[in-house]
Amino acid sequence: MPVLIIFVLALLLGGLGFAIHVLWWVAVVVLLFWLVGFAVGRGERVGRRGRWYRW
Repeated sequence: MPVLIIFVLALLLGGLGFAIHVLWWVAVVVLLFWLVGFAVGRGERVGRRGRWYRW
């Protein structure tokens, strides 16, 4: 029984580590898109509010 508990715990921690690693890569990609959008927004006309999104 303790071996089964350790095995399940190892699977959970391994899966969690993989998911966190993937989420870090997703965060990096989103940050890059945000930086590109920020740079594109700088080149817009001055007459507008200077934002490339509509919030």
